[in-house]
Amino acid sequence: MEPGQGTVVFGSWIRRPESVNLVVLGKSRTSGGRHFSSSSPSLLEIFSFDHNTASISSSPLATYELEEADGDLVSIAVHPTGDDFVCSTTNGGCKSFELHGEETNFTLLAKDLPALQSFGPQKCLAFSVDGSKFASGGVVSKFHRVFFLCSMMVLLQMPVVKCSCLFNQLQDGHLRILNWPSLGSILDEPRAHKSFHDMDFSLDSEFLASTSIDGSGRIWKTEDGSPVASLARSADEKIELCRFSKDGTKPFLFCAVQKGDKAVTSVYDISSWKKIGFKRLLKKPASIMSVSLDGKYLALGSKDGDICVAEVKKMEVSHWSRRLHLGTNITSLEFCPSQRVVLTTSNQWGAVVTKLTVPADWKEWQIYVLLLGLFLASAIAFYVFFENSDSFWNFPLGRDQPGRSRIQPIFGDTQSSPEDPFGPVDL
Repeated sequence: MEPGQGTVVFGSWIRRPESVNLVVLGKSRTSGGRHFSSSSPSLLEIFSFDHNTASISSSPLATYELEEADGDLVSIAVHPTGDDFVCSTTNGGCKSFELHGEETNFTLLAKDLPALQSFGPQKCLAFSVDGSKFASGGVVSKFHRVFFLCSMMVLLQMPVVKCSCLFNQLQDGHLRILNWPSLGSILDEPRAHKSFHDMDFSLDSEFLASTSIDGSGRIWKTEDGSPVASLARSADEKIELCRFSKDGTKPFLFCAVQKGDKAVTSVYDISSWKKIGFKRLLKKPASIMSVSLDGKYLALGSKDGDICVAEVKKMEVSHWSRRLHLGTNITSLEFCPSQRVVLTTSNQWGAVVTKLTVPADWKEWQIYVLLLGLFLASAIAFYVFFENSDSFWNFPLGRDQPGRSRIQPIFGDTQSSPEDPFGPVDL
């Protein structure tokens, strides 16, 4: 997307069959504090992705216009199958959409799910890795904050400090965990947090991690919604972002933590939920965190437009993109499902696709070629050994009689030799 379009609120990948990937972007009526006229509605747009050029199409494949009463878009969660996704709005609760079509012919259809429409603005939306559960975490929008404070000050003539205290008690830290697609409630906890900051499901979909704007972090069991643990932190630490490891071998939880004036990435062991260490990767406050689908890489986006990508195995930075969204908070950061490419968005610079400068992964055909090479090398080695060693089937030749075996027949030939004076005997 070109800079200056400035209305992109979020972006996400959509996985389709046969390694085809699409991109969904949400555009709002507001941008940088400005509010556009009703002639510029909030939009959902679907774009194609070119694997060869690592770029998204200039024009959308499908577009859906939200009603003015729904307000602005807030967040999105895409189902692992790529067939459904849920968006949160400032006024219309959460809305579910289905994606139909193939190749370049797609259609977005809104689904009527009253259970989701009753939600307020949701800062965090997430599907479990297996797609069987859906979670949401609430937040009070900036518009509602300003409206509440102004109303209290003007109508009740209350001082700003007292209005702020009342508002803090009204903030939405409501956590909901639902079965998908039945929408059966697993957990409905109005006071899970002061207000949500981030959330993520574990690889086995057994746990949900969530963080609050007050710096706390909690772990929930998704089967019954019971709280499991509160993440340990020191007095000067604020846990802001959280992502589970995804490689299937390292059961860790990564958290972006603001430790005084230092930004670090802490690592928790999910068997005990104890912190086992930390590393300074981004070295500045992070606004967004992501883990690749294969779990090999961890990415962090900063509040001033930089991103860094670290190899999880070594916890060392493998890629930097500085000033990618110059001077702007990065609002979305996601790895492409099939390539070492990331999608980032910001209100000022729109959507940007970046190809990572990391070591290339082995392709499937390269693995087969390697195995074939090893097989041929083994066959050649066996043949050389066979030709140059004694064996039951390959006896060394005698020095005095080259061309004949040392083992002579016991009964001799059926034909008499020329030196036999008697010749063949006739019985």
